[in-house]
Amino acid sequence: MITFASQPNTMSHNDNNMRYSQRGVSANKEDVHAAIKGLDKGLYPHAFCKILPDVVAGSNDHVNLMHADTAGTKTSLAYMYWKETGDLSVWEGIVQDSIVMNIDDMACVGCVDNIILSSTIGRNKNLIDGDVIKTIIQYTQKFADQMSDHGVNLYLAGGETADVGDIVRTIDVGFTAFARMKKADVIDSNISPGDYIVGLASYGQSTYETDYNGGMGSNGLTSARHDVFDHEYANKYPDSYDHYTPDELVYVGSKKLTDVTNVDGDWLHVGKMVLSPTRTFLPILKQVVDNHKSSINGMIHATGGAHTKVLKFLKQDVRIIKDNLLETPPLFRMIHNESGIPHKEMYQVFNMGTRLEVYCKDKTAAEEIVAISKSFNVDAQIIGRVEAADKSSVEIKSEFGEFSYP
Repeated sequence: MITFASQPNTMSHNDNNMRYSQRGVSANKEDVHAAIKGLDKGLYPHAFCKILPDVVAGSNDHVNLMHADTAGTKTSLAYMYWKETGDLSVWEGIVQDSIVMNIDDMACVGCVDNIILSSTIGRNKNLIDGDVIKTIIQYTQKFADQMSDHGVNLYLAGGETADVGDIVRTIDVGFTAFARMKKADVIDSNISPGDYIVGLASYGQSTYETDYNGGMGSNGLTSARHDVFDHEYANKYPDSYDHYTPDELVYVGSKKLTDVTNVDGDWLHVGKMVLSPTRTFLPILKQVVDNHKSSINGMIHATGGAHTKVLKFLKQDVRIIKDNLLETPPLFRMIHNESGIPHKEMYQVFNMGTRLEVYCKDKTAAEEIVAISKSFNVDAQIIGRVEAADKSSVEIKSEFGEFSYP
């Protein structure tokens, strides 16, 4: 396993918040949460996804789910890497990013089958050619076929592809997902004292992946892209970033997209490692839900907010203790070394190698879920526990120090 030398952190929490803000992003999406405050939260207000009454058939025994998400600014990095190398396969990864950000969220409430997908793609036709669009559309079907092999049925309902160069710099790739499921199968978040926390790895190579996955996911890309890669790309690809961003925050790293690094004996481009597709856990979760649903008090897809995301889905005040996290993979060590972001903030922005959390009522079920994950060659372990508390918090004890949130 490759390792990176550590560097002293000099930036304060406020400095990092300013960097995020000046780049036009937020680790915690404060504006979004303020905008939706007070809106109806569905039938299960603490569930990981909004769950609606069955408006399709009017059944009291069923519910509906609709979820929308995109690959975010990861498309900007894909655009640069494609232009540098001609490698169209990075666009397949972008499709997977966008789909997985929907279906793995839905899996966290027990929806692991029979999902309808519709795409919404906006592109600048002067920069994104027909080969890219063809790759995106064809891989959507290929990904659905791959999931079908694992008992997960995805149905494609078409979508919209629009040429909107006046408002989109390169390309935006999004999907909307819909499903109808039995109310009895819903996993409502009821994370409680005594729960065991199982963590599933974002990195490595699962049995259903063809390449090593660096573990990036689709969150924190604006920070990673600008902090890791060299300033030469600002001039070379001016369409890849927001020109309102201060120049001193644009591509300030030392890496080239085609620099190579060795991970577990394989040589990878740094650009390709950061572009690793967001891993889906659905083949694993299909077995987990089918066999252990009654033992699960909640599942958290650690995307926006990363290791603090669980705080948004608690019914009661508890202390979430994570003191046995999975190994931090090379990708996140590199991002830290290039950016100087303090590790406390790293755990709020990046999954740091652990991107799915399953909260189990008993240890036996937790151990069996670990075994299911490992049967797909996805590392997993009991990463912590839940304790009673007067105020909710997340406590992380790691090789980099101990951190408390909020």
